[in-house]
Amino acid sequence: MNEPYFREAEERFCELLKAYLPYEDAYQELYKTEVNNLPLYGYGVKGFTLSMIEAIMNITNNKGDLKLVEGALAIGREILGKPVELLEDVESTLKSLNGDYRLVMATKGDLLDQERKLLKSGLAKYFHHIEIMSNKNKEDFQKLINHLDCAPEEFMMVGNSLKSDILPVLQIGGNAVYVPYHITWEHEKIDHHITHDHFHQVETIKEILPFLKSQSYLTKETLK
Repeated sequence: MNEPYFREAEERFCELLKAYLPYEDAYQELYKTEVNNLPLYGYGVKGFTLSMIEAIMNITNNKGDLKLVEGALAIGREILGKPVELLEDVESTLKSLNGDYRLVMATKGDLLDQERKLLKSGLAKYFHHIEIMSNKNKEDFQKLINHLDCAPEEFMMVGNSLKSDILPVLQIGGNAVYVPYHITWEHEKIDHHITHDHFHQVETIKEILPFLKSQSYLTKETLK
């Protein structure tokens, strides 16, 4: 889970700019720049780093010391070098599901960064297919299930983002299970509750096992 690393990086960025702006103002400038740049750079560490540099230029009116840019680059490199720490019970759950279901990893972000994290995680061996998307919207998920020759009602997405993992899958007629995480990027939050027959929430990933057994409409050919 990368979210704690990004939150730590944002704090370091704000500390870097403390001579120019208060913490909250520096954070808001960085966040605004990131969101504006998503159509250009997509998601991931590289886009985040470029956004930090652009935010520095905006905050300092292009007059900031180059050491600020060096600092932003150092923050980005440090994220890329961070270890991949698996959430509790993730691997044991994948082991239990493997063989009974076709398991697919659907993630978004920079290709090289996602491939690096997957390699470090040691989880690739559990997946039938790995899909690295530039974004996660209903069109992306529709392409995925078309590629896998899977009916929407036989597809189940398990994720921790209501905006990117859950809503798009429900929109195409799939099933979605939300596993909350205590840190969520502002851009991934939604301002309404989800009420849907195919939406479910569990507190931990290991609860997926008894949940799947209770769903008679999901067969062993179902994607997760």
